[in-house]
Amino acid sequence: MRLSPTLTLLAAALAFALVFAVGSLLLRPPAPLILAAGFDRPAISPNADGKDDIAVFGYRLSRPATVSLSLIAEGGPRFYFRQGQARADGDYSVLFSGVVDGFAHEGETVHGYIERRLIPNGDYNWQLEAEANDGATMSADGSLLVEQGDTPLPIMSEFSISPSVFSPNQDGVADRVSINVYLEKDVDRLDVFLVGEAGVRIPISARIEERQYGEAGRHRFDYEGGIDLGVDPPPDGAYRVVALAQDKVGQRIRMEGELTITTGGKPFAEIKPQAPGVDVAFGVQPYDERWFAKASSLGDRLPLPDDASSLAYSQRITVPLGDMLVFRLTVENYGPVPIRTSGPAPGTVYQQDQLAGALGFFDESGAWRVGIQCETSITSFPYRWAIAQDGNLDEVYDEASENTYRYLAPGQRALVWGAIRMTEVKARNPQNCWAGLIHEDVAITLRNNHVGMRSIMIIDPQDGSAS
Repeated sequence: MRLSPTLTLLAAALAFALVFAVGSLLLRPPAPLILAAGFDRPAISPNADGKDDIAVFGYRLSRPATVSLSLIAEGGPRFYFRQGQARADGDYSVLFSGVVDGFAHEGETVHGYIERRLIPNGDYNWQLEAEANDGATMSADGSLLVEQGDTPLPIMSEFSISPSVFSPNQDGVADRVSINVYLEKDVDRLDVFLVGEAGVRIPISARIEERQYGEAGRHRFDYEGGIDLGVDPPPDGAYRVVALAQDKVGQRIRMEGELTITTGGKPFAEIKPQAPGVDVAFGVQPYDERWFAKASSLGDRLPLPDDASSLAYSQRITVPLGDMLVFRLTVENYGPVPIRTSGPAPGTVYQQDQLAGALGFFDESGAWRVGIQCETSITSFPYRWAIAQDGNLDEVYDEASENTYRYLAPGQRALVWGAIRMTEVKARNPQNCWAGLIHEDVAITLRNNHVGMRSIMIIDPQDGSAS
């Protein structure tokens, strides 16, 4: 059988290429895997004095390989500076300050995990090992002296997290986490952050105090989930709290703890309209002594007005001296988290000269309450009520404070009503009165302030005068 000219030419070309390749290998074998390696100086003194603190290690690879660089003390252990790192072919250089992967001396106990540490003073044999993708290996070595580098670790002798479970929702209960770090020496960097499941770092800012950043001593970090800045907190769940302290030489210590976020989120609530054009329904009702309230006895509660239409809709309301200015409104929690409230309960009646504190209910940071204020009030919203009746609130027991708190659940609405007995004709008469929804020690938003404003005229039935 006779081959075609084309096939003959193709076979000849392949044979020539094979012969050429074999000949090339015989005449010019592959270059060494490591073409060059070494430090730019024979010794370093890593003490951050600015002189011989750092050496440059350079090397050249003829082809891609996995490399490791280690230092071996005379009769001592091996310290890794780089281990099992993939590199392409080409030139490389790296700064070396005597700091290697973390280690502990025999019998040594260190508070925290050592991530990076300065090797002890002494003579070392450095070794660069490379393994190519085809399995070929090669090593290069030399010597390096490390001196005047005995530097203490950046120890954090205190690392505490309190509380370990917190709810960043501005309810005044476990809203913030305090993290304390005590540095035994000045450091170049001190970072505290959260780490979630995805490994994303969430930084935590230090409190502004007299101590400077990185200065030896106690540092306090304050975390509220970002909610005070209007940022949604991280999702509920378990997180790692990490503190990293690194000194000027590059030694680094890590401390870790656990933190759980629960019921986190920005709270939102508002006063809803009672009817078209009426946010707050006001009216007048005769007073009865059974409604008299004080801290030791809150008296009977005023019954809920039947409906908003039973109260006055006019812009001016006339109240006989001694009678009550009655209101009714609706509060809605339209946010993603429960909102906390405190008393007194809806239906409580105030005397005109009373404050909430006179009834035994003082301001509580994070609590939401409905308030009534008039132009002649001596303080902001002196008359305050809970945002719902107890039957509409969920009770939550807090073990840390041993208190039971009451919350209006997300998506819930509640009726709030009450009254102020007008016992004095003020210099300004008539005067404007209005309602507000107060988030105590947090904010009174614009949409929840000056709600349902009405002109209130107080008259004295004895002489028919309003002044």
